[in-house]
Amino acid sequence: MSLKIAIQMDPIESINIETDSTFMMALEAQARGHALWHYHPRDMALRGNRLYAKARPLEVRRKKGDHYTLGGADTLDLSTMDVVLMRQDPPFDMAYITATHLLEHIHPKTVVVNDPAAVRNAPEKLFVTHFPELMPPTVITSSKEEVLRARAEWKDIIVKPLFGNGGAGVFHLKPDDENLGALLETFTQLYREPVIVQKYLPEIRKGDKRIILIDGEPAGAVSRIPLEGEARANFHAGGNAGKTSLTAREKDICAAIGPTLRQQGLVFVGIDVIGDWLTEINVTSPTGIQEINRLDGSRLEATLMDAVEERYRATRR
Repeated sequence: MSLKIAIQMDPIESINIETDSTFMMALEAQARGHALWHYHPRDMALRGNRLYAKARPLEVRRKKGDHYTLGGADTLDLSTMDVVLMRQDPPFDMAYITATHLLEHIHPKTVVVNDPAAVRNAPEKLFVTHFPELMPPTVITSSKEEVLRARAEWKDIIVKPLFGNGGAGVFHLKPDDENLGALLETFTQLYREPVIVQKYLPEIRKGDKRIILIDGEPAGAVSRIPLEGEARANFHAGGNAGKTSLTAREKDICAAIGPTLRQQGLVFVGIDVIGDWLTEINVTSPTGIQEINRLDGSRLEATLMDAVEERYRATRR
């Protein structure tokens, strides 16, 4: 089976081929004989009910400084593609949401991974609230009174923007920290959305865990260990990767959310776990494939492409 696959992503020239998960997906697809195209979300155009993109044929190779070749740009009718991989990075803003609406015009005839409607309905820090028994004590609010009530109850708290990513804007406030008021004022100036307040989990000092689920099944995991004096373990915040395996609790978490992910067409998902608690369900552009591969000797991109091909076959039955 040879598929036509368009990859909607950020500029390919700027990716780090040592860490980028989309690059691994492209390498695997190419090795299987699939034809690849690359385009950026801003290159899409909806004319009537037809979705087009100014796209370029793509070849990839693991050669630093020379990892891609792009052919000439042409206007591509995305409904003629077999698969579109929606892989641009957050922020999850109105541009991101608009891209999901546009892609709905071709899905599922053209299989979009992840399902664009499900991506729109599952922002990382909100989707997890549908599994309250799995998450730490949490308040999502614009009310200063509610934030103060949570702090009075939990003492140590984490405050972060609702639609942030990569650990940006995450603050750990201890009971004696006097900066909460100023922080909330700053958040009010920067964001129109509520903030998310969670009970601080001291286990984060030992790191959190990124678990990759492919079509609802756990496929691999990596520990993210924060730098000394840092309360964020995200790789974007300097966290280091460590080999790990799933605990019984983490297997239970995956079993609890897996059927929902599978049913909603969320093929490639990365969840974050601190201690025994699920903190985020990342469905936009999850990362972690290469770190897990290096530590476990696995090839998650192969498992992922198997799932993508199976989704395609299912639409043709």
